Amino acid sequence: MIGLQVVTGDITALEVDVVVNAANEYLQHGGGVAAAIARAGHPEVDEESAAWVKEHGRLEPGQAVHTGAGPMAARWVVHVVGPRYRPGQDNPALLAQAVTAALDEAAALGAESVAMPAISAGIFGYPRREATQVIVDTVREWAGDNPDRLRSVLLVGYDDASAADFRAALGET
Repeated sequence: MIGLQVVTGDITALEVDVVVNAANEYLQHGGGVAAAIARAGHPEVDEESAAWVKEHGRLEPGQAVHTGAGPMAARWVVHVVGPRYRPGQDNPALLAQAVTAALDEAAALGAESVAMPAISAGIFGYPRREATQVIVDTVREWAGDNPDRLRSVLLVGYDDASAADFRAALGET
C-alpha cells in the first residue's frame, strides 16, 4: 500500500523521485509552485519545458509530461495542468484527471516517491479546501487500483494552512 503523508514547506527541497508541478498549458513557469520549481531546477526545467512545447504544442488540461529536475534532490518533475476553476464545469472530475495523470506519469518513470502540491488551488482559482479533498480522494483511489506502483506520496502544503487542508482531507484534524 502506498504511504500518504502531509508535509509543510518547500516542495523543491524534498528528497523524492518526482516533484509534481502545477503547470500551465505552455509550461511557462511564472508563478506559485511552478516558479519555485523552475528556479530550483534552472536551467534544465525551463529548457526541457520549452523544448517539449516547441515539439508537441501546448499541454492539455489533465495531461502530464516530465522533465529532468536539474539540481533539485528529485530526479524528475512531472508537469500537469489542472483545471481553471469555473462554475458549471465538473471541476472535481477535471482535477481528478490531472492527479491521475501525474501519478501515472510518475509510475511510468519507475518512481517510488512523489511530492504533490495543491494542484489548481493557486492562480487557477480552485478553492484550496475543496482541491485538497479531491487530490486526497484521487490519490487514495489510484493507490487502491495500483498498490505496487509507488511507495509514497507526500502531499505538500507550502504553509501551515495549506498543509492543514491536506490533513483535514486525510481525516487527520
